[in-house]
Amino acid sequence: MDFTPTPEQTAARDLAARIFGDLSTPDRLVAAGTGTDAELWKALCAAGLPGAVEEVGLLGLMLLLEEQGRTTAQVPFAVSCVYGLLAVAAHGSADQRARLLPGLRDGTEVATGALPARGGVGRVRVEDGRLTGAVPWVPWLRDATFVLVAAADRSLWLVRTADAGCEPVELTAPWRAGRLVLEGVRGERVGDTGAAGVAYDDVLATARTAFAGLQAGVCAGSLARAVAYTNEREQFGRPLAAKQAVQLRAAEAYMDTEAIRVTAYEAAWRRDEALTYGTHALTAAWWASEAGRRVVHAGQHLHGGVGADVEFPVHRHFLWGRQLDAYLGCGGEVLAELGDLIATEQTTEETAEEAEESV
Repeated sequence: MDFTPTPEQTAARDLAARIFGDLSTPDRLVAAGTGTDAELWKALCAAGLPGAVEEVGLLGLMLLLEEQGRTTAQVPFAVSCVYGLLAVAAHGSADQRARLLPGLRDGTEVATGALPARGGVGRVRVEDGRLTGAVPWVPWLRDATFVLVAAADRSLWLVRTADAGCEPVELTAPWRAGRLVLEGVRGERVGDTGAAGVAYDDVLATARTAFAGLQAGVCAGSLARAVAYTNEREQFGRPLAAKQAVQLRAAEAYMDTEAIRVTAYEAAWRRDEALTYGTHALTAAWWASEAGRRVVHAGQHLHGGVGADVEFPVHRHFLWGRQLDAYLGCGGEVLAELGDLIATEQTTEETAEEAEESV
């Protein structure tokens, strides 16, 4: 494994850091309220960052999402790259790639996905190419031009949001979410029709990895604010950061953040290298859920009473961290799925070995 960024990945990360740092400021976030920052989205697209994801791969996308997470920038960057660009590029037909990728690259089209939010699979049924059902909440659905829907049989379908029903839903974090309602809506299949579940498994693992990377950025931003605050804030003539208890809490948060980052990097690297990465994506998701929750709580705690102020910048990291925890499935759920997947893979390997021995 080599997580050293390529020159292209480094350039994309540095550009993203500059744009997010300049435009996703606390004052602008307050002005945006719960809405999307349209000016920031235009700046990202004008810089070619969504389109660059195809070249820099999932590991490169991780670097960009970390920068988004550091500033809790309110744009549909993660969902459009994961459920749009990468999904269509990997599993779309030649016609779908030709039709959809140009708009996704320049940002005129925005995608989102009705997975892996809990309850997404199993609520939608398909008959003759028409989808019926509902998904309780889909992130950034109100900004999307189309949504990637997972049906009960784990097939994937692209649906134009203009053809579906969208009821606004307010989440913990300002993700412009909506309840997706499908009443016989025409969709187009994504992925090989003869291999149901293959495209779904890959897109789901990609999403878990990407959102774990986003969580790493959220945690890093929360910790950076806590470190700055405890170095500036004095108690009895000494900075709070000089206290051992504060140092230990910050150190634990740092180690948790690095655990999220390295497990997410490993999963992303394996996908880019065309290696199996389902268990690695779940491992990253578990760390992002469990450790991410600890870190954003620590960030607020280290701010003392100020951390309880919902208008203080660190509170946004808390909201995003808790929302990502819920979106990834919460630690216990992810761990149970990871155990089932490991057991299934082990059984498959044993069956294959037995077959070879019998030959």
